[in-house]
Parts: sequence; structure tokens; C-alpha cells
Amino acid sequence: MSETKELSVDKLKVKISQTRKEMGELAAEDVSEKLRDLLRTKETVNVIFASAPSQNEFLAALSVTRGIDWGRINAFHMDEYIGLDEEAPQRFGHFLKERIFDKVKLRNAFYINTNVDDPNEECRRYAGLLEEYPVDVVCMGIGENTHIAFNDPHVADFEDPLRVKVIDLAEASRYQQVHDGCFTKLEDVPVTAITLTVPALMQADSVYCMVPGRNKASAIYHTIHEEIGERYPSTILRKHRGAILYIDKDSASALAF
Repeated sequence: MSETKELSVDKLKVKISQTRKEMGELAAEDVSEKLRDLLRTKETVNVIFASAPSQNEFLAALSVTRGIDWGRINAFHMDEYIGLDEEAPQRFGHFLKERIFDKVKLRNAFYINTNVDDPNEECRRYAGLLEEYPVDVVCMGIGENTHIAFNDPHVADFEDPLRVKVIDLAEASRYQQVHDGCFTKLEDVPVTAITLTVPALMQADSVYCMVPGRNKASAIYHTIHEEIGERYPSTILRKHRGAILYIDKDSASALAF
């Protein structure tokens, strides 16, 4: 594996790998070490996972890592579209089921159900689960417009009183789903979703954020260099003492270091 460059920005630790594969493997190594450490002192561990192509290399490596007692781990996902058919391949629950949840034997996999009459009631149900199973670890990415989960700049609230909420998706987030190849055109992308809020993500003691690819270079630049605030939601990572940002040479290409 190539040498990894490390630096810190405010409280955020940043690890820069040469390739996506190396980035994913490094993140999986760090996450698996954290999970094993937590399982030595806790009966169960609660983890939130993101659903995006940026997570592919990380999830592929984590799913085959040995020495993790997955039967004592409860898994959550952090957002889901409203209005997609239950069997639609673009559903984030399906993404995680295929890439990690069905590859390991979890204690529980808690899915957001958006095919309900009242999405706000589903938000309350899922928030109740997060309260019952306080989150230890978050594995996440950053969107092209610096969103985390689906907390786009126009809906992000660093002091949000809610833990789960219904939001309208920014057009930039919807275009990203086309760029990622999840949908063929913008009109196919849902306009609303359920998302975990910024406080729900940041309450975890450990946050691991994997963001490879040249299309994320601008988002990484803003994450590192802009003033911390909701205009660039991912800047909140710089206030979290237990957060690590993993990037590759492409996503790091706009940084002024």
C-alpha cells in the first residue's frame, strides 16, 4: 500500500491515500479496529452506514474483515427516498443490504420505511430506535454540494431539535444521483426523502467519512477551507474530535496544502 499522508484541520483528522481502493481499505481497517475495541467493553455496538458509490471500496473491504462479532452489532442507514417502489434498485436500503447487511450476520438491521402513509410518523419511529440504540459509530460520505446524509445546505441545521426528518432534496443532490449512475435523468430522481439530521450523525463518538473521486474535489475543498456553518454542511466534521476524513488523490486535488 502506498504511503498515506495525514494532517489535521481544527479537530478533524484527514488521511489522504493514492487510490480509491487504498482509501477504502484504510478506512475499513480503522473502522474494524474501532468495532473490535468497542465490542471488548460493550455488549452491543450501534453503527450508521451511508449508501453511495463513494462507499463501495470501504464496504467491500469491511465486509470481509475478520475478527468482528457482527452478531452483536445493530446497523442503521442514514437516509431513504420517498416515492420509490419498494423493489426499486435505487433504494438505499437495497444498496446496504447487498453490500454489507446480507454479507455479515448482524444482530439487527434497522431500515427506514418510506412506503408509509405518514412519513413523519416513520421519522418518529426511527428516531425512537436511535434513542433506544445510541449510536457509537457513523460511516458516511459527503455529497457534491457538501451535504451529509441528505442534509443539503438549505435544510441543514447544526442545532436541529429532530433526529430524523422529511426534507426536500436540493437539485444538486438530485443531479448527483444521475452523475453516480443511479438514475438516467433528473426527472427520475425523487424530490423528497427521509434523512437523519446533523445532530443525529454527530452524536456518535466516532465518525469515519469516506470521500473519493475527482467529482468530490470541490466538496472536499469547501469542507476543509470554508467557515464552519450550514452553507457547507460537511464543515461540521471539523468540530468533532472523533472524526476522520478519508480521501484519495483525486478528491484531494483542490486542497491548498
